Amino acid sequence: MSGAGQRAGAGTEGPADTGADQPVGIDELLERVRAGYTRVEAREAYEAAGAGEALLVDIRYAALRERDGLIPGALVVERNELEWRLDPQGSHRVPEATGHDLRIVVICNEGYASSLAAASLHGLGLHRATDLVGGFQAWKAAGLPVTP
Repeated sequence: MSGAGQRAGAGTEGPADTGADQPVGIDELLERVRAGYTRVEAREAYEAAGAGEALLVDIRYAALRERDGLIPGALVVERNELEWRLDPQGSHRVPEATGHDLRIVVICNEGYASSLAAASLHGLGLHRATDLVGGFQAWKAAGLPVTP
């Protein structure tokens, strides 16, 4: 994972900047970034997406999508491309990246990587970005739609 850790604290304040001089563990970092926004449960994400009020973004890697299936209507964006695809000002954005007020629900497998991803989107000014508590596994356990 060289590069990812270096970029997070590369001398400028950003979503992974802890504001402290001492290193923190991942559990504390997750706690800090999650304090910056309200996470959503599976049913709430499903209803918001169904009402056109949220864009679901699946950042799971291909092997997990192939193994467990897809959330119908979710935009699939690999984690390493997320910021480039969702930056409304970016030259590589997806058509769905319509503005900084877009409500985005990031979904990973279990709800950990998605928290860091949502915090990174906040750093781009996507202030309504959040993530799904429990990730795809919580979605599936709630009996919400999944396609093979």
